[in-house]
Amino acid sequence: MAKFKTIEDLGENLGDLRGRRVLVRGDLNVPLRDGRVGDTTRLDRLVPTLLTLADRGAKVVLLSHFGRPNGKPDPAMSLRPIAEALAAVLGDRPVAFAGDCVGPEAEAAVAALPDGGILVLENLRFHPGEEANDPAFAEGLAALGDAYVNDAFSAAHRAHASTEALARLLPAAAGRLMQAELDHLAQALDNPERPVCAVVGGAKISSKLDLLGNLVAKVDQLAIGGGMANTFLNARRIRVGRSLCEHDLAKTAREIEKAAEAQGCEILLPVDVVIARALEPGVPCETVAVRDVPRDMMILDVGPETVALLKARLDAAKTLVWNGPLGAFETAPFDEGTNAVARHAVALTRRGVLLSVAGGGDTVAALAHAGAETGFSYVSTAGGAFLEWLEGKTLPGVAALETV
Repeated sequence: MAKFKTIEDLGENLGDLRGRRVLVRGDLNVPLRDGRVGDTTRLDRLVPTLLTLADRGAKVVLLSHFGRPNGKPDPAMSLRPIAEALAAVLGDRPVAFAGDCVGPEAEAAVAALPDGGILVLENLRFHPGEEANDPAFAEGLAALGDAYVNDAFSAAHRAHASTEALARLLPAAAGRLMQAELDHLAQALDNPERPVCAVVGGAKISSKLDLLGNLVAKVDQLAIGGGMANTFLNARRIRVGRSLCEHDLAKTAREIEKAAEAQGCEILLPVDVVIARALEPGVPCETVAVRDVPRDMMILDVGPETVALLKARLDAAKTLVWNGPLGAFETAPFDEGTNAVARHAVALTRRGVLLSVAGGGDTVAALAHAGAETGFSYVSTAGGAFLEWLEGKTLPGVAALETV
């Protein structure tokens, strides 16, 4: 991963930020119901950047999208209630709000902002120029600031005006959250301590072909769980009963295994599984060897022998990258495999012998369910951006911050 500028690069020892207008691209796209924020995680993670700038006297102007308003104002997708929630997260520090993100109303709100003040501008996506990466819209945003900080890795995979074009119009840097994300990602795959183990789960390999193709060239062991594992088992001519399985991708699965072998990457599949006739709470279930799945049963989790195998691999690993659950974790008891392996990763991380990085899809929910979310070295809430990084793709919002 190339080098990128940080907040420190905006001013010597951050001492000359007083009075400077700093545009911060954050991610305020949080769960909102009846005007109330249901989960403040993304707001909490913005706090270090906002306070670093505000406490040094910068005029902090926060930009974000929210939902999909299709390029026109929609009161249901206003950032006003989120600005109010942000004030509470900041310890009841005043947070101003402007009813537009460009033009006279935004300009007046920025002009009225005191040194050290924080202002949230209205939803960027109320303007079609945001998602179109329109140069004129980006210039309108740039007119409001003297410097730009991107603290929204979760939006970095989009080449939008506020994530890509704006970074090229003003002195630009990564915020504290973006910096932490990029540092951990670089440690995990770009320059990792080996052996590197990846755990990848989820329903279908069709949605993760690029990810698997990139990982087999990067990691030493690739453990595959969830419905994805059934497709690989089927490709090995192991019957999977009525389990979720992409039978038409058997050839693709074999090609991935062949590529892994050429790269020296060991593919780890379940050796035993938990089966049931339906995915329902309290349904009778049993554990069987992976070759003994009856035709009328479904594989819904990995079994204890597989858990022991994965724990042993983690004991020998130095770096772990995790994406996706190993079973149908939302329904007990099919959460036991994911819970056990995740908690073992936490124990190794806390002992200081494993760097563990996770993110994407249902990963955050699965780890939170296991009580393991805070025990990993880093858990990304970036979703699509995290997945595209795992796939080895260039993220426009990150590339715009890289130093030449």
